[in-house]
Amino acid sequence: MDEGPLFNRIAVVGVGLIGGSLGLACKRVNACREVVGVSRPQTLSEAVRIGAIDSGVDYPDIADGIAGADAVFLCTPISRILSLIEEVIPHAGAGTLVSDVGSTKAQIVAKAGQIGRADVHFIGGHPMAGSEKSGVTASDPFLFQNAIYVLTPAPGVSESVQERFIAFVRRIGAQPVVMPPETHDRVAAAISHLPQMIATALVGMVGHLDEGDGRFLRLAAGGFRDLTRIASSPYDMWRDICATNGPVLREMIDRYVRCLQELQERIGEDALGEDFGYANRVRGSIPKDSKGFLHALHEILVVAEDRPGVIADIAGALAGEGINLNDIEVLKVREGEGGTLRLGFDTRQAAERAIEILSRKGYSVRWR
Repeated sequence: MDEGPLFNRIAVVGVGLIGGSLGLACKRVNACREVVGVSRPQTLSEAVRIGAIDSGVDYPDIADGIAGADAVFLCTPISRILSLIEEVIPHAGAGTLVSDVGSTKAQIVAKAGQIGRADVHFIGGHPMAGSEKSGVTASDPFLFQNAIYVLTPAPGVSESVQERFIAFVRRIGAQPVVMPPETHDRVAAAISHLPQMIATALVGMVGHLDEGDGRFLRLAAGGFRDLTRIASSPYDMWRDICATNGPVLREMIDRYVRCLQELQERIGEDALGEDFGYANRVRGSIPKDSKGFLHALHEILVVAEDRPGVIADIAGALAGEGINLNDIEVLKVREGEGGTLRLGFDTRQAAERAIEILSRKGYSVRWR
């Protein structure tokens, strides 16, 4: 049975990757009748062209853009969200739901509460979905599929308003999780923000060692690259995160330093085995069926000969069977002979199908 729209009109302020994907997702599942964008003129033209929005206005006309909207989504960097709240909430119509997509929540929800409009309902949001690409041209209507979508309602938001938003999140394919904003920021600091700092520090340390020797990076194997992948993240994305979640992040860094010091004292002792065992058990208990702060892929290894078009042949075989390849990396190669490719998939089922498909084509394939 076709489900009717949950909102008549939504306004997306900041039509980039997340905002554009939100518009496309809404249209794909009939979550709303109309999507209005607020962004720069060139971005709006592209967003209309790809169908992410129906119409749009420039930022100076934001009051016109949100007029008549049942829901407004602030899809900009955190610092801009904090300033937009001051522009949006005063001009929003009575009964409007206002949300955001920032990756920290406490300061944003507190700022919304300071505006003091009881007839406008603010629910902080953090869809844990993204892409290595940016901008509206990278928008994807399936970006939120199976992604955890954290909701942090401001005090006083009614259950009925929350339930409507929860239904919307489910409609676009995400998994809603409701928690206080302070809890969100503490969890995020531990499992997302701290790993970024660890990767940045580790790569920096090895980089400085390599400057004096030259052999460290030459010998850096797959494990080091996998552990430090997020060290490639641009600082522009992390500036606001560190500015708005600094105290909690510093606490987590202190905790991690103490853990490293405790491990250091046990190096060479059998007691260190208990730490490995506990870490193995905890690592094995991490859910694998949804996209969260850190999304683990299901990976396989493919041995392929060194010849033109071999990667295209592998990718084409998977695409022909409807298998989406999320990540690919050349791990080892011997020129003129062959090498090993790492392929990553969102689900174990997709990885299993990939093994079947590529094995039938004669490739040597195994789980990583």
